[in-house]
Amino acid sequence: MTVRKAWIVGTAVVGGSLAFVMLLVVGVYLVAGNLVNGLRGGSRTLAKGSVPAAYQPLVEKWGNLCPAINPALLAAQLYQESGFNPNAKSPAAAQGIAQFIPGTWATHGIDGDGDGDRDVWDPNDAIPSAAKYDCTLAKYVKDVPGDPTKNMLAAYNAGAYAVIKYRGVPPYKETRNYVKTITSLEESFAAPQTRLDPSKQAAGAIHYAQKKLGTPYLWGGNGTPEQGGRFDCSGLTKAAYESVGIKLPRVANDQYNAGPHPSRDELLPGDLVFFSPDPTNSRAIDHVGIYVGGGYMIDAPYTGAVIRFDPIDTKKYFGATRVTEDGAKALPSAV
Repeated sequence: MTVRKAWIVGTAVVGGSLAFVMLLVVGVYLVAGNLVNGLRGGSRTLAKGSVPAAYQPLVEKWGNLCPAINPALLAAQLYQESGFNPNAKSPAAAQGIAQFIPGTWATHGIDGDGDGDRDVWDPNDAIPSAAKYDCTLAKYVKDVPGDPTKNMLAAYNAGAYAVIKYRGVPPYKETRNYVKTITSLEESFAAPQTRLDPSKQAAGAIHYAQKKLGTPYLWGGNGTPEQGGRFDCSGLTKAAYESVGIKLPRVANDQYNAGPHPSRDELLPGDLVFFSPDPTNSRAIDHVGIYVGGGYMIDAPYTGAVIRFDPIDTKKYFGATRVTEDGAKALPSAV
């Protein structure tokens, strides 16, 4: 919801292309449903910029420590725990980027950078320690039937004894939700290798945004009557997907994690497209729009402008997200 520099598009050009773009929305979306054939992305390498550049080498290295984890899974855990904030604290006394409680840190914290100390506030120690702890839990439950990664996550939440007792993920609602949350978030941190399914709600989100064309921009706007129905960029995308039953976070850089990330040449109408001054860090994203096809998006650009069509191909283009219900539900309410 931050203000960004204007992208200037001639009124005549946008107006003249309006009919073409809207026809393309319908055509591309319908064709996409026939092309995808239910395939899902599968790579566990990190998606572009999904982890802040300062931590990416650590996540890539330690995310391959054992077969039960991978860099995308480790990134998902760190994001859920702290939003990659090395100074995070919780009411339960959890500390640092990986949110270790003191007792767990005392047992499982390691000197990841070899500087002679174990500092829970230092990501160079905390990120390796998180990976090591995951792998230790995986060893505890290695003889349990089922998916070793899900069993490891369940052990992290409910304890290894419960996983061993129930021969898999225990029948605890909290634990099953935890496993589903992390594995869903994993998809948003992984770079997909195959074509992605179009969101079932994408067309409805576009329809909602289309009805708001011409509405004046309001920084912090959520489209409420008190705000005159006005939006900022992430307020518009949030409302568009909420209109079809998907609740997104409020700000753009958190919306980036609401699903997997198609490449530029795989974009489909309804994908969220993001812009950032830092091409290596999704936490620096400062603008978002809804892709409609033909290289255009609907967005709420900046103070003094109205919701309109804008081109996506600018020097600040960062990437895209194909919003999914599970991905959106997995996002923490605050990071």
